[in-house]
Amino acid sequence: MFATILFGFAFTSGSLRDIESACKYDTRFITLMRGKRPHFTVIGDFINDYIVPYAEEIFGAITRQLVTVLELDLEDVFIDGTKIEADANKYKFVWKPTTFHTRLCDKIRTLLSLHGLQSGIPTEGIFSSIIIAKKLSEFSKLTHGIDGSENKTLLKQYKQLEDYLEKALEYEEMEMICGPDRNSYYKTDHDATAMTLKTDYYAGLGSNMHAAYNAQIAVSKGIVCAYHVSQKRNDITELIPTMEQFYRIHQKYPKNLCADAGYGSLQNYRYLAEHNIKNYVKHQSWEGNVSGKNPTQYRLNDDNTITCLNGKTGYLTELEDRHPKKAESVFYKVTGCKNCQYHKYCKRWQKRKSDNFKIFEVNTELRKYIQEAENNLLSVKGIEIRVNRSCQAEGSYGVLKQDMRYIRFRRISLPKVTAEYMLTFLGYNIRKLFRFFNGGLKTTYWQAPKDLQPESFKKPSAKRLSNKAEKKKKKSANQQAKSSYKYKKKKKG
Repeated sequence: MFATILFGFAFTSGSLRDIESACKYDTRFITLMRGKRPHFTVIGDFINDYIVPYAEEIFGAITRQLVTVLELDLEDVFIDGTKIEADANKYKFVWKPTTFHTRLCDKIRTLLSLHGLQSGIPTEGIFSSIIIAKKLSEFSKLTHGIDGSENKTLLKQYKQLEDYLEKALEYEEMEMICGPDRNSYYKTDHDATAMTLKTDYYAGLGSNMHAAYNAQIAVSKGIVCAYHVSQKRNDITELIPTMEQFYRIHQKYPKNLCADAGYGSLQNYRYLAEHNIKNYVKHQSWEGNVSGKNPTQYRLNDDNTITCLNGKTGYLTELEDRHPKKAESVFYKVTGCKNCQYHKYCKRWQKRKSDNFKIFEVNTELRKYIQEAENNLLSVKGIEIRVNRSCQAEGSYGVLKQDMRYIRFRRISLPKVTAEYMLTFLGYNIRKLFRFFNGGLKTTYWQAPKDLQPESFKKPSAKRLSNKAEKKKKKSANQQAKSSYKYKKKKKG
């Protein structure tokens, strides 16, 4: 049965009914099942009972054997992620009611304070429904023996407190389902989160929300070596879990890791340094530096100084009237800004533009990691890795979504969705293994020519940056004027 299911995910859509149909009419499936024709419910029960609980172990055992057969070294690994829609009604979503819960608790405090029952309740924030139930019990003593005609207000307030308790229980259930790390869920799939899919984002429909999961893969030589499915809306936290699963499966870390700018963070850079993985992970400033349209305003030097765009040196300084926004940051001061050609760009968000100096708040550890990643990415090996990331990681999702038409999960709940995602890419790997046996698989991708030279960032144009800063300033002023006009008009109305 397992071989049939895996073969179904490799050479059909992977749906239960397609596998059921193939077991009736496809000689390959009939041979695997030895003439038996299982119903689609039997196939689904087998997946839920035997594959879902052991998804990672199954994927690891087969992938390790596949890596051995294909003789892959797994030195260069590429991580990428996507959002895949869940099998849920997109209109039945629930937002985490933190704001409403806080307001409800404020109302309860006000009501209880009218009768001197506010002792034992926190002065601010959300408190438990258990406390509300105890206070309701104390409140009931005040209403004991009172006729409805004697004190209607007191009885009305007691009924109101009962309604508040019921609402608090409802909010607590919503918050429990959401958990601490997300702000929404769907009624038909509690594990799915409201997300904007890439198709909507690139179509300019960024406000469209769908029930979806965040799915990650780690690819090497075109083979998916690890996977990860989560409820997070951002990729930045998903690098470490994916790499940890890679280690659990293969008992080693890759030599080089490449990922796009969605994974560039101090925590991820620290992780790579701690595990001796060479850093080819882009940062959010990468594209601006490559194009020269939005370059970084300074570079950190080895002697613990900085150099600005105009070549001026900045030194560590302490300010009496200002503290760093983050505890790990320090201040650097660059002087001689009045006649600088980058003056308008560098000080476009600064209020006092007439100052002959510029203060930079710098996280030196993060800046060192970023510049290390940039140097690696601009090297010959970095160029080769960047090209291969586009071919392998992006290519895997291209095959998944365009060739296999896999744009939506078929199962509900995170464990079942994770197992389905695992089976989909395990089938993807098996299909490549069959191509290898037929002599049609290439595990060697693009290699940099010997005469290829390292790249460097373009020198930014001071004139273009100044014009860009002026346009942004005018646009910001126009937006403020429009919002002020709308506010005044609304106030008059």
